[in-house]
Amino acid sequence: MKLLVTRPEPGASATAARLAAMGHEPVVLPCLTIRTTAPRLPEKPAALVITSGQAVPALPAALHHVPAFCVGDATAAKLREAGFTRVESARGNADDLFRLIAARHVPGLHLLAVGERHGLALAARLREAGIKVLRRKVYTVTPTRRLPETVAAALAGGDIVGALFYSAETARAFARLNPPGTAAITAYALSKTVAEALQDLPWAQIRAAVAPTEADLMALLA
Repeated sequence: MKLLVTRPEPGASATAARLAAMGHEPVVLPCLTIRTTAPRLPEKPAALVITSGQAVPALPAALHHVPAFCVGDATAAKLREAGFTRVESARGNADDLFRLIAARHVPGLHLLAVGERHGLALAARLREAGIKVLRRKVYTVTPTRRLPETVAAALAGGDIVGALFYSAETARAFARLNPPGTAAITAYALSKTVAEALQDLPWAQIRAAVAPTEADLMALLA
């Protein structure tokens, strides 16, 4: 199958390679560009709160020993690969992450490392629960403004039969490109939240992974 990969780099290329190994023909269209920033971070936070793997490159090695709570297994894997030694995954969404943090009762400041405009609701909820939180923007997100002609032609011509979406923000960025031909395409979403963000476009069907992991998303292609 010819499948559209919409996630940002470097994840897009990694997913494309995995799809090619499965016998599919990936078409890479990163709908977002991620750039790491250099904010001032606390030297000794009690814990880290990570809602996306995009935050990992901005975190210094000095924090590798700090307990890190993250939303899903993919982000947990990125943290461990980067050298973090005390990683725990909520294996779900922001609600699951909140419950995990609340259950662990780590005293002290929680550093919430996020992208711009991200994590506001989670930070507020944690504060309401009496958990001290410092939210810091560690990366910026820029949506793609124009649909490449080659991708538009493939969509309009029915060559692409499926599209993979890993985040709600990516889904919304794709919709803003006014892509043709989506009514004949199946959208594969990493989670129910991502699937909901795809509702503004017509699709042949929208399928959501059982659990928010790439393995579960890929299982939908079988």
